[in-house]
Amino acid sequence: MSEASGPQEPLRSPLHDRHLALGAKFADFGGWSMPLQYAGVVEEHTAVRTAVGIFDVSHLGKALVAGPGAAEFVNATLSNDLHKIAPGKAQYTLCCDDETGGIVDDLIAYYRDDEHVFLIPNAANTAEVVRRLRAAAPEGVEVTDQHRDHVVLAVQGTRSDEVLAAVGLPTGHDYMSFVEASYGDPGGSGDRSSTVTVCRTGYTGERGYELVAPNAIAVELWDALLTAGEPFGLAPCGLGARDTLRTEMGYPLHGQDISLSVTPNEARLGWAVGWKKDAFWGRDALVAEKEAGPRRRLVALESTGRAIPRPHMSVSLVPDVLLGEITSGTFSPTLRKGIALALLSSVVNPDAQVGVDVRGRRELFQIRPLPFVDTSVRES
Repeated sequence: MSEASGPQEPLRSPLHDRHLALGAKFADFGGWSMPLQYAGVVEEHTAVRTAVGIFDVSHLGKALVAGPGAAEFVNATLSNDLHKIAPGKAQYTLCCDDETGGIVDDLIAYYRDDEHVFLIPNAANTAEVVRRLRAAAPEGVEVTDQHRDHVVLAVQGTRSDEVLAAVGLPTGHDYMSFVEASYGDPGGSGDRSSTVTVCRTGYTGERGYELVAPNAIAVELWDALLTAGEPFGLAPCGLGARDTLRTEMGYPLHGQDISLSVTPNEARLGWAVGWKKDAFWGRDALVAEKEAGPRRRLVALESTGRAIPRPHMSVSLVPDVLLGEITSGTFSPTLRKGIALALLSSVVNPDAQVGVDVRGRRELFQIRPLPFVDTSVRES
């Protein structure tokens, strides 16, 4: 009998040494040691809202579904309707449990063509998403885990176009569309080893792009972007700022706001479900829940005072009717107050004031619509 193995070392981005040189503080994200912050969360958050920031999000998963009928297979399993978009477009979609409808993961699908769909799931869920797809894949369709083969860089902010243009990458394409471009390939061979996929997506709410590139050019691309971004106020940003930015937009985070125990109906993600499709994982359970009405919903809360909410704090109506709990809570650097997402009973009034138990004190919060801030994400 072999000895039990010890704790596994966290995975590292190909840019780990670059982050060290910039003085990054690191934290574990889905088994990866990734930058949490450099200069500070508030400074980095503000850079994205006012100018431009760059994030290394290489911990995100990468998987390729390829073969005859690959797009049809993805459409018959994941929640959103791939037929609503054309090749060259990306789509937010969900991998749901077939029996319960709970969210296994949320991900972005890059629709290259009918035989190639590239998926970007969350780091911690990549193996499970790949496992489920492989188990269901028809003959001829192959699902390949490419988690460690590519870096993903997010250039986000109102000046992101100028930064990308300065290094010769394409900009200006439509929101949720992507372009594949050759980079660092002076011979012009167009080899995949130098191809960067430039997608007009992001997790910050600002105009921006996510770049998927092979590891071989990761350092060269990172260095070029930092140099080109200096005149535009580009700041390296950690995943701490990414979290405050996405919370201000009300974008859910898997493992907090959404999970296997939370359905798209509860998370207000019904817009990412192709209700008219004949088949997708969880369809029967989700249609039944939608017709009956979910028992709870994800809502936005804003502090009426100075309280800063955190996950798992209980939420109640005055005087003492428990409604649910905070799923994501933080200080909003833009609003300069506490904000939160919370899963609450669906009976609560959509504009009610509620009490949040903040370290034993009941603090008042206002339920409000999302997003918390107006941004430039869809600007042409």
